[in-house]
Amino acid sequence: MTAVHARPDAADTILYLDGVSVSFDGFKALNELSFYVLAGELRAIIGPNGAGKTTMMDVITGKTRPDEGQVFFNGGLDLTKQDEAAIANLGIGRKFQKPTVFENHSVTTNLELALKAERGPLATLFARLDAPARARIDEVLETIALIAQRDAVAGSLSHGQKQWLEIGMLLMQDPELLLVDEPVAGMTDLETRQTAELLKRIARTRSVVVVEHDMDFVHRLDSRVTVLHEGSVLAEGSMATVQADPRVVEVYLGR
Repeated sequence: MTAVHARPDAADTILYLDGVSVSFDGFKALNELSFYVLAGELRAIIGPNGAGKTTMMDVITGKTRPDEGQVFFNGGLDLTKQDEAAIANLGIGRKFQKPTVFENHSVTTNLELALKAERGPLATLFARLDAPARARIDEVLETIALIAQRDAVAGSLSHGQKQWLEIGMLLMQDPELLLVDEPVAGMTDLETRQTAELLKRIARTRSVVVVEHDMDFVHRLDSRVTVLHEGSVLAEGSMATVQADPRVVEVYLGR
């Protein structure tokens, strides 16, 4: 039986799922899922296919409504009562597995288009950037290690660099919580190592939840790991702790 963790003080919690269940045509994708992420924490989520990882992300971002349970963000706001747009505006950014960038525009223009502003994409593109906006772009370019590629067309970037650019586009919106889905799929070994360092840098100033299958990459994150199985938390702790758990070995790592 999974140990029940006491909920920490709300002020210390950026995300708290409480008894969340989701069923699709009789299949229980999430089964009374409960876990929390502390403010400023980098967390890895692992587990076999069908464990509920994507559904969990869908519930957090408002794409899927749970059958029961609550999802608290930033000290008590229940996300299950918000739509996708409202949740994004609250400060939750999600990066899907496949990068989506504006291939025909420069790296810098991609970041400009992602600026959190009260105007549409075209207005953003043709507006003059003020000094704070330019400084923000420079800061993000440094964070995602694409300063040398700032004027390059996004379509010319490597697969890994496109992933970093999309992460940068999310950072332009200044999220408090960043959800990242399998960021290193298709990356080279070097890009994988660099992505681990990138996410650790980002986690110095905001909370990051990473769903991933690459165990070497998860090990490099050096973070707390949550193992999902059949829609619930099977184990939680350091990578060494969950790797040594016979239940995790049986349902996931031993396969």
